[in-house]
Amino acid sequence: MTREMNRPNAPKSRRRFLESTGALAAGLYLARGSQAAGAEAANRTGEALAIDGGPKAVTVPHGGAARWPLYGPEEEKAILELVRSPDYAPLDALEKDWKERYKVPYAKPYCNGTSALTTMFFALNLPPGSEIMVPSYTFFATIVPMRLFGLVPVFVDVNPRTLNFDLDDAKRRLTANTKALLPVHWIGLPCEMDRICEFAKEKGLIVLEDSCHAHGASMQGRWMGTWGRMAAFSFQASKPLPGIEGGMANFQERQDYERGVTFGHYDVPASFVGGSDYRKYQGSGLGLKFRMHPMAAALVRCQLRDLDKRNAEGVAQVRSLNDRLVQLPGLYEQAARPDMKRLHYAWNMLFIDEAKAGMSRQACVKALQAEGVQAGAVSYTLQHKLPLYREAGWWHHLPAIPELPGSEQANATAIGLPYFTSPVPEVIEQYVKAFEKVWAHRRQLAKV
Repeated sequence: MTREMNRPNAPKSRRRFLESTGALAAGLYLARGSQAAGAEAANRTGEALAIDGGPKAVTVPHGGAARWPLYGPEEEKAILELVRSPDYAPLDALEKDWKERYKVPYAKPYCNGTSALTTMFFALNLPPGSEIMVPSYTFFATIVPMRLFGLVPVFVDVNPRTLNFDLDDAKRRLTANTKALLPVHWIGLPCEMDRICEFAKEKGLIVLEDSCHAHGASMQGRWMGTWGRMAAFSFQASKPLPGIEGGMANFQERQDYERGVTFGHYDVPASFVGGSDYRKYQGSGLGLKFRMHPMAAALVRCQLRDLDKRNAEGVAQVRSLNDRLVQLPGLYEQAARPDMKRLHYAWNMLFIDEAKAGMSRQACVKALQAEGVQAGAVSYTLQHKLPLYREAGWWHHLPAIPELPGSEQANATAIGLPYFTSPVPEVIEQYVKAFEKVWAHRRQLAKV
């Protein structure tokens, strides 16, 4: 689970060189391909850290470089047209666009990702006490709605170098009551869905997907959100496909679609074909109203058109920084397999191995911040540690509270950088300079 998942051979060899020699200037020479860069690094080795009164490495203002969402004239026009002629047409149009893109037989827009996830759990129609394996390293909406239907979360660890579902840990937690697996594609990195689906098929388990961070991510040429029997997406303002609020559910099977949609869309059952068990509930639904706001649908439709282009630009921006940063000893990023096409969202997540880096995360982050880097020690809320999961009154079957060392390791080692949403080459250069400056003084920082 904790094995290193590094990038290919050239970066590995360069990291080994840096580790064995400690020659930061030579490392920069390899990265930039010039004697001038090497001389500059040699000078910085003797340059005092900003935390000790030296000059800051990052001087270019970049407070708005991570601004999101990015709306323009097309979105403004769509909203203005809707204000002038209010109706629900954007919902049907978005559903049509979505099904064409994802090549799924059924999909339905929702008021948010939470309601889409809730629909999935209801659509399963599993008996109370049925277990669903899910990472604790996730937002509450992936888990808490299970309790409304008597379902029991089984908390699974994450790989601390990917932040994604650890299948090996899931295998150890399998019981006779386990009915489904629910991996989460964390901040745009696909889970290993081929391995997960193979295991699920072997054990007769249902595969679901929380794709709320993964709009446009794929593996082996197949979109995230199409591997499982059902999948949920979020269009909340911070997401890769922002509608300010909103969500979408994908369904592979008609029965799931009809049961799930009837739960939150009272006006849809009349569209079900003859013989449907749920057509009779037109006008009442089954208890809730989860309809998406048409303004959100209009925004999402506009954003969907250029989603792949924005994702590719974001990946290129991250690569321009991370390909250089991960050459530093003990610094890593979320590891993707070669057959995965990821996107980035919200954070640019790095990890520090304190032993290899030769300094603590705390000292490293403090020094980076002093240099002007918008860095933070990320400790994400682990669901299994919250009071809700320890109080029997809320659950048909009280969840077990496990030890999850991978999740703990992730929280002890993660360093979050901004996800820059516009090109900022000067900032990238200065961030690299700041990191290299801090690493050049890591022996000094080790004493802090």
